[in-house]
Amino acid sequence: MNGNDTKRLSRLTAIITQLQTKRLLTATTLAEKFNVSIRTIYRDIRALEQAGVPIVTEDGKGYSLMEGYRVPPVMFTEAQANALITAEQLVLKNKDTSFIKNYTEAIEKVKSVLKYNLQDKTNLLSERTRFDQNNNQERNSSHLSDLQFALTNFRLTKIEYTNEQNKTTTRYIEAFALLSTENWLLVAYCRLRREFRFFRLDRINKLEILTDKFEPHKMTLQEYFDNYS
Repeated sequence: MNGNDTKRLSRLTAIITQLQTKRLLTATTLAEKFNVSIRTIYRDIRALEQAGVPIVTEDGKGYSLMEGYRVPPVMFTEAQANALITAEQLVLKNKDTSFIKNYTEAIEKVKSVLKYNLQDKTNLLSERTRFDQNNNQERNSSHLSDLQFALTNFRLTKIEYTNEQNKTTTRYIEAFALLSTENWLLVAYCRLRREFRFFRLDRINKLEILTDKFEPHKMTLQEYFDNYS
């Protein structure tokens, strides 16, 4: 997800919030609020309608939400909530402070409609995810969503992993944190090596989330860096 994608996600979320809190909004008002063109607002409204948001258009007056419509907690699955948190971490690296403020306010409103158990998990994921400043590198992985689930649900994970020496081993790991550098990296306790290790997600050949749970590691990500780096 690039900067334009995250900016649009922020704006779409904020438009829904605005429509929920005000009876009627014109395209001009929305364009001025988000500092975009009226044509962009038209595209955003169409995108929201295509996503199933019941927007009522009153000719010559503006837009409103269908009476009684609210963003319900069931709208977001755990994986979708995790995706929003990952996008939030990307946004926090943006250097435009007003953009950060607007997105943070929007995502807090999204979090407020999540079920309590999902709120706890998304907060944990937010604390255990870190991005560097280089957001333009291509990161290849098909396991990020599964590992987010394993991390927030404390589920033991079995992986087939190929290291830099091209040696493949089977590991049982306890996912702890996710780091985005030039590649996605997983910080996990490896039961084979009996210590915390870094695993590049693009080197994970196979992954299986097991039913066994592990005891949560009682430290923050910063404490991990202080103690193990």
